[in-house]
Amino acid sequence: MRSAVVVGAGVGGLATAGALARTGWRVTLLERADRLRADPAALLLWPNAVAALRSLGLGAGLTAIGTRVPMGGLRRADGQWLAQPSPTAALAAPVVVHAEDLHDTFIAGLGDQIEIRTGITVRSMHARPGDRPAVGDGRHTWEADVIIAADGADSTLRARLAPQSIAVSSGYAAWRAVIPWYRAPKLPDDLVLAGETLGGGYRFLAASLGDRGSSGASSRGGIYWTATVAGAARPESKATQLTLLKRWFAGWHAPIGDLLAATEPDDLVQQDGRQLRPLPNELAFPVGTGGFALVGDAAHAMPHHLAQGAGLALEDAATLRSLLLPAIPGPACNAALAAYSAARRARAAQVVRQTQRVGAVLAPRGNLVTRARDRAFGALAPRVLDRAATVAADWQPPAA
Repeated sequence: MRSAVVVGAGVGGLATAGALARTGWRVTLLERADRLRADPAALLLWPNAVAALRSLGLGAGLTAIGTRVPMGGLRRADGQWLAQPSPTAALAAPVVVHAEDLHDTFIAGLGDQIEIRTGITVRSMHARPGDRPAVGDGRHTWEADVIIAADGADSTLRARLAPQSIAVSSGYAAWRAVIPWYRAPKLPDDLVLAGETLGGGYRFLAASLGDRGSSGASSRGGIYWTATVAGAARPESKATQLTLLKRWFAGWHAPIGDLLAATEPDDLVQQDGRQLRPLPNELAFPVGTGGFALVGDAAHAMPHHLAQGAGLALEDAATLRSLLLPAIPGPACNAALAAYSAARRARAAQVVRQTQRVGAVLAPRGNLVTRARDRAFGALAPRVLDRAATVAADWQPPAA
């Protein structure tokens, strides 16, 4: 039986482990934490992520737990419009899903051909020609035909495989939270949570996760919001971070203040915006009977201006599954990994370019630059934002 080791149990790791296990691979999943868990916030899944989930056989689960987000355009902090949603953007509307619901979907899809080991910190790897690749934690060694590094932006395995790619700060930090319905503020009936609000290095987005009065199909409904702020991650307590967020977004249009007031410190999930500079030249490394592959942030961590982290990780999983499906250990497996690297490196570079362009438009710093952005936004939006929406939607999984 073909074998794989997956290092890391985030979105990319769980999706890849389940995909391989369901297609006949014997999979070992190694996770640093003491148990498999998701954060208590939510995720935006764009059309490419939805296509990837369907390719992985998990589309039915998404239908049950996801809520489509209406495209609401872009506003200034005072509520005035910068840009109305365009028809192109509407075609690329995302789905919002609670991270714990998505995690449950992945866990249910792991199957029984998988061994899960928690509390494992991978510290070493073995990649000599002619031998099977292997990883170890200093006490145990795991070898397999294919080893997948899904261990995040600061990946230990990528540091050995592609040492030129370093995870650095993108200059932004982000916070995500879900306010459960029993604590969520009652909003006016004509107010639709959609679109983003921008203001001098700050961004805020909110969306309904299910319907008030019921959680929809999700057991974890409420109002989801995400805030992006120029600067590094904050080391203070969650209570202090929430106080800072209320200060930074004070005076912004309704219902932003009400949402922050209803948020509790334990609702917050902070993300330090990390990006790889440069992207690895290769995202897979054939060796022995198979080799190594990078997925998710280990392969292409980038600024979160397009919210494509989860989407690209799911694309990775769907592509790797498809290419490895007919491959047996040896030259065929080596060739499949080489094909994965070529396809995913080109896609990641494409999304990075669009992310940089959107970041330049959406996240200027300083009042002077922000005012210039606002004056020119009517001309910029059709070119930059529509192009970014097209890139997000324009991906299909390879034929199995």
